[in-house]
Amino acid sequence: GKTKIVRKRRKHELGRLPANTKLGARRVTPVRVRGGHFKVRALRLDTANFSWPSEAISQRARILDVVYNATSNELVRTKTLVKNAIVTIDAAPFKHWYAKHYGVSTDVKKKHAKAATTAKKGKAGKKHVETKKFDIHKASAMLKRKWAFRAQTRKIEKALEDQLKL
Repeated sequence: GKTKIVRKRRKHELGRLPANTKLGARRVTPVRVRGGHFKVRALRLDTANFSWPSEAISQRARILDVVYNATSNELVRTKTLVKNAIVTIDAAPFKHWYAKHYGVSTDVKKKHAKAATTAKKGKAGKKHVETKKFDIHKASAMLKRKWAFRAQTRKIEKALEDQLKL
């Protein structure tokens, strides 16, 4: 006959609906959990922490797009953020860290292009003063020694170098 129920379901065995986090402006909701504490359920996100394992750092970066998901193309089309989804991110935080850590100017090509365009304009072109967070030319002697020591072991993959435009 029918199996007799030994006990009812318990609160701690509770499973919840998936969040289906989408790409967009940050929208989160609190969820009460055991002990009266709260977890934050993300409904929409536009930033996340990403790591660069070979350099042993992680930075908070803006997510630009969902490119690939092995589970389903539906998740790519709807820009759903799940574990193991391949996304494109804004590389600016990593480029800034790289410049600061190794003393390498990352925007060399842009500077040459701007100098050429302002030279063509002559007097008509307005002088544009950029304020940067970090300037490698204003480094102390000790920092320059650190950069020289780090430059001995500095290696970066060709594909990554092309993506970061170093």
